[in-house]
Amino acid sequence: LSLKSTVCVNSNNSYLIISKHIDMTAVVEAFIWKNNVYLKLEPYQDYLQVTTNGKKNEIYNGIPDWVYEEEVFSSTYGIWWSPGGQFLAYVFLNDTAVERIEYSYYGNDQYPKTVVIPYPKANSTIPIVKLFVVETTSNVTSEVTVPDIIVTWVTDERIAVQWTNRSQNYGIIQICDYVASDWNCSQVYNAQLCLRFYSPFPPHFTGDNESFYKILSDRNGYKHIHYLTSGKVRDFPLKFTKPPTLKPQCMTCNTRRERCKYNSAYFSKNSLPKCFNNILCGFFLELRILEENKELEEILKDIQMPTVKQGNIQVAGFKLWYQMTLPPSFDKSKKYPLLIDVYAGPCSQKVDYRFRLNWASYLASTEKIIVASFDGRGSGYQGDRIMHALYRRLGTYEVEDQITAARKFIDMGFIDKKRVAIWGWSYGGYVTSMVLGSGSGVFKCGIAVAPVSKWEYYAAIIFLFQQNSTVTERAANFKSVNYLLIHGTADDNVHFQQAAQISKALVDENVDFETMWYTDKDHGLDGSAHRHVYIHMSHFLKQCFSLS
Repeated sequence: LSLKSTVCVNSNNSYLIISKHIDMTAVVEAFIWKNNVYLKLEPYQDYLQVTTNGKKNEIYNGIPDWVYEEEVFSSTYGIWWSPGGQFLAYVFLNDTAVERIEYSYYGNDQYPKTVVIPYPKANSTIPIVKLFVVETTSNVTSEVTVPDIIVTWVTDERIAVQWTNRSQNYGIIQICDYVASDWNCSQVYNAQLCLRFYSPFPPHFTGDNESFYKILSDRNGYKHIHYLTSGKVRDFPLKFTKPPTLKPQCMTCNTRRERCKYNSAYFSKNSLPKCFNNILCGFFLELRILEENKELEEILKDIQMPTVKQGNIQVAGFKLWYQMTLPPSFDKSKKYPLLIDVYAGPCSQKVDYRFRLNWASYLASTEKIIVASFDGRGSGYQGDRIMHALYRRLGTYEVEDQITAARKFIDMGFIDKKRVAIWGWSYGGYVTSMVLGSGSGVFKCGIAVAPVSKWEYYAAIIFLFQQNSTVTERAANFKSVNYLLIHGTADDNVHFQQAAQISKALVDENVDFETMWYTDKDHGLDGSAHRHVYIHMSHFLKQCFSLS
């Protein structure tokens, strides 16, 4: 038995991250407290302090700073156990030279607090990053000399590390071996990996602990599994054998095949599937029915649900996907108001077969508004040529394509061309604002939640190369549309500074617009603000579309 677990706790604004490695003979615990790494080898022993240089907003050990948490690791921790628990790898980040962002947190005190976060923006200094490995029994630490890291343990004494350059267009994989209390690294793969805007896939090593499988793009720009080797390797046949089992069967699709269009899979290390009910786990239990929900079933019979339609349209020489949430009893001979729900960030996807009950469901069923999304150039899962179209071109094709898609939706014949709106959150708020500021004449109104205004105000992970990629430069064109700008004052991702700059530019151009600020709320507008923002946006849309 071997288990690993990680828990993140916030105690008095200091993060405590606890990570355990458990096997049949030992329990080794690691945790991060005030930016330092600690180990505990036995339940009744004192903790061993691995690092001592941790300092708030300056030196991070075992945890990422803001930009690595948000844009690189997509995780709140930066520690990795070796398979047997002998070694613990941890990230080191030096943010001493990184510029700080400051914003007010109002709370209930007489004076507001000032929140300070190291936040590297475009064309500014980024953190210094290193990788260290501590041998848990001796507490000896050594450095694995690589920059921007993605870590995969191969064995207890072999680790694979990926890194990329700042432009995210070149990457390598190094394999490092623990020899004589030091880590010796050799480069096994390098390429123009096209890692732009998303983290690279980790390598999956074979039984020889040298060759590995990795998801990479083929020559046509589509992701496939590749088998990679290192060293002096002769050509040899690669065999894949089928295990002597029954033919794979779908356990849930026999009754309603039209409902089984989206799936997600996760496999544990020993390939046992994650289990959510007793049927799919291969065993059966006798259960007593606790609640049949007959009353709920009767209530739902009287509720008319919207239908969701997927299709594709030709834009810029590509066949691209769209999705529409249609009102109940949809009649294509009638004219309906249209709301474009946009994100459109690099490698994003809005169109899929996932089941949802959300704001679009309410708007379609109750207000009879068609809600449409479109995955244009820059979106993911349609090949590299489409996804990388936005590289160093933010604010161009993804904006143009949303306008083109709206025009094509109008041409379908059931859209009221005088009642077309657009809305988005974060990158979607940026695209919404850019679309409304384009002067296309297609949209009557729009809602931007937590939008970017200028890329120079955002994180260094994003590039600033397009001259006309700022919302503020288009402020004069907002006179012809109704615009609702929404932002949280404690947003640590897209800072309130972004909305403030849009507001200032619109005022300078004498544009009449609406705003809603959410005090002390971050990028997600959680808590009471979440319900409030959707009610407020619904009122704005109904007014825009002249709905009673």
